Amino acid sequence: MMPAKPKSSWNLDTKIIGKSVLFFDEIDSTSNLAASYSFEKTNNGLAIIADCQTSGKGQYGRVWTADRGQSVLLSVLIFPPENLKRPALLTAWAAVAVCNTILDFIGLKAEIKWPNDILLDGRKICGILIEQSTGTITGIGLNVLQSRDEFAAQGLPFATSMQQFTPHPLNTQEIGKRLISNLDDIYDQLIHGNIRDLEKFWVSGIGLQGQDVMVEEHSKKHFGKLAHLSFAKVELESIDGSVIEFSPENILHLEKFNPYSESQP
Repeated sequence: MMPAKPKSSWNLDTKIIGKSVLFFDEIDSTSNLAASYSFEKTNNGLAIIADCQTSGKGQYGRVWTADRGQSVLLSVLIFPPENLKRPALLTAWAAVAVCNTILDFIGLKAEIKWPNDILLDGRKICGILIEQSTGTITGIGLNVLQSRDEFAAQGLPFATSMQQFTPHPLNTQEIGKRLISNLDDIYDQLIHGNIRDLEKFWVSGIGLQGQDVMVEEHSKKHFGKLAHLSFAKVELESIDGSVIEFSPENILHLEKFNPYSESQP
C-alpha cells in the first residue's frame, strides 16, 4: 500500500534533521509513516509532520490522538552512530529540543519528567517516544493551541498547551519548523562529539539532582537523595547512607518525593 500523499514539503536550512520534511493534513501516525522510509539510509533526517493524526503512538502502546491544527505532531527518522543509539541520550535530545522551542516562543522554562514527558506548571505539554529497529524514529507530540476546557472535556485535566501561557497567537507550523531546527542544531553537536552540553541541559531540565527522590526499576522502588545524574550513571544515596548505582536505561521512573510523608517508607 502506497503511503499517503503529503500536502506539501518544507525546505528548511538545516544540516541533517529536516533536510526533507513531508507535511500532511491528516495521517494515521507520523511514526508509522517514518518507519516505512527506514529501509533506506538516504532518508536520514527525514521529518514527517501532520496537522492531525488518528492513531498516533504513545508510551506502553497507548494511542496519542490530536484534533486538527492543535499540536505539533512530528516524527524524525535518523540512523545514528552506535555511540548515540542509547535511549536515554536520544530521549534527552528530543526533550531538550522541545524545551528550547517552548522557551523560544513563550519565554518559559519547561521541566523534563522522567522518562519522556515535558511539563509546564506541573502539567504535561509534550510526550516523546523513541523506537529503534532498522532506523531510529523519534516521535514528538507537543500541545500548542488547546484550551483548559478542551482538555477537561477529553478527560485530561493534567494536560496543558503553550497557548495557555501567552496572550500572543501561536502557529503550529512555525513552532514545528523551529522544533525541527532545534533538533538539528543539537544533533549536529552530538554527531561532532559534543554530548556534554546536551547532558548539562538535560540534567538541569530534570532538576532533581541533590533532592530526595524515588527511583523505580523493574517494579522495585528505591528512596534516597539523587547524588549524581548523567548519561553514564545515576547514583542514589539511600537512607542508610549506602550509594546505589543505576544505568539510566534501567530506570522506569525517577521523581521527587517527600521523605517525611506518612505514605512513604
